[in-house]
Amino acid sequence: MAEENQPIDTRADYDVTEQIGHLLRRATQRHTAIFQNNIGDPQLTAIQFVTLCALYDRGPSSQIELVEATAVDQATIRGIINRLKARGLVLLSTSDDDKRKVIISLSAEGLALIQSLIPKAQRISQLTVERLNPAEQVAIIYLLKKMSDEGEEIS
Repeated sequence: MAEENQPIDTRADYDVTEQIGHLLRRATQRHTAIFQNNIGDPQLTAIQFVTLCALYDRGPSSQIELVEATAVDQATIRGIINRLKARGLVLLSTSDDDKRKVIISLSAEGLALIQSLIPKAQRISQLTVERLNPAEQVAIIYLLKKMSDEGEEIS
């Protein structure tokens, strides 16, 4: 019988390389590498691409709307917008309803870029799941959506 003050050896019970957080991080690293190797624009990060896609899909949006659409925090989205603006990919204007509200929209150059990148992004998604059979590809998308559903309280 183990003494009360002796630490319990949990090494046999816990292998970090088999934990969901570790596996998700590894999968994200792999996807990010595939993205960078295949997007064709070395200055564009995956989150900048997501932001351009949100503007492409939703049209002109406020920072708050982009935060909701991209699941990126306020401070980070501000930096992303600044970098996209510096590249001439987005335009900033004020809202007609509230002059304090900044509206972000795609510039002509940003629109052309996102339209040219969508086929590459589709290929990147295919490359990311290429090791999975068709049923596994459907399952992983379903499961990741289920895991990331908003509205559920995080314990």
